[in-house]
Amino acid sequence: MTTDTSASRVVEFDDARLEIWCDEECFDVTGTRIAEYAAATNDPIAAHRAGEVAAPIFGIVPVFEAMMMPVIDVAPMDIFGRVVHGEHDFHFHRAILPGDRLVSRAKAIGYASRVNGTTITLRIDCRTDAGELVNEQYLTAFFRNIDAGKTTGALAPAHKFDEALRAREPIAVVPQHIDDDQTFRYAPAAGDPVPLHLDEQVAEDAGLPGIIAHGLCTMAFASWAVLTEVAGSDVHRLRRFAVRFAKLVFPGDDLETRIWTTGSAGDVTTYAFETVRGEDVVLSDGLAEIAD
Repeated sequence: MTTDTSASRVVEFDDARLEIWCDEECFDVTGTRIAEYAAATNDPIAAHRAGEVAAPIFGIVPVFEAMMMPVIDVAPMDIFGRVVHGEHDFHFHRAILPGDRLVSRAKAIGYASRVNGTTITLRIDCRTDAGELVNEQYLTAFFRNIDAGKTTGALAPAHKFDEALRAREPIAVVPQHIDDDQTFRYAPAAGDPVPLHLDEQVAEDAGLPGIIAHGLCTMAFASWAVLTEVAGSDVHRLRRFAVRFAKLVFPGDDLETRIWTTGSAGDVTTYAFETVRGEDVVLSDGLAEIAD
């Protein structure tokens, strides 16, 4: 049931579909696919480029099919033109390796109605076919100008940037560039064929100035910046990596990823980061946890 108001569209979400796992999806990892993803994200880390171990954001590839179904179950199909990827948060138990047969499933765990729209939070689990947990992911989908009327269920874990960090210089600043053909390389490597990234007319019809970069591609850029600067380019040390997608990124953009140390607990050091284009923050609330 839906009604329209001058400020937003009021939509009833299906609470009964929360906390229900979707059907499992299987994915066979190859060194070739790992290497293709690294090349498509301009990843400079040799082990990733050689297909020896997957870059962290490659973790989206095996779960891509599973992650869509819970959103469709909870939110009505006729509002999907208003959805964008709001946040993504990876919790790593081990790196993905060639030869892995991965089994993924996802469920919506809650939604929150806000002034400018409604978020749905998904939890995604990725395991080997033997049951070993490889990673857990929290995806937040944001429906612009949609009012679900209430907040229910669980939200993703917090990863808010501490603005007080701006009082000191970052420990590293990594310049990066989105190539003109980046989206056309990333789409097949990631298995993400959304036409906003590939078709100028579709993007313009959606009110955009042109095709946009995949948010997870920009997140992958930030991940290799963090790994090379503070983790010795060793993906096995990465425990968590989270961002909020704050602004659109376009082919040809020049970016910088800025990194601050925020603390340590046990053998894990925590870093905050953000990726900027000039004065615009395009990835905000960045959090990385690195094993020492």
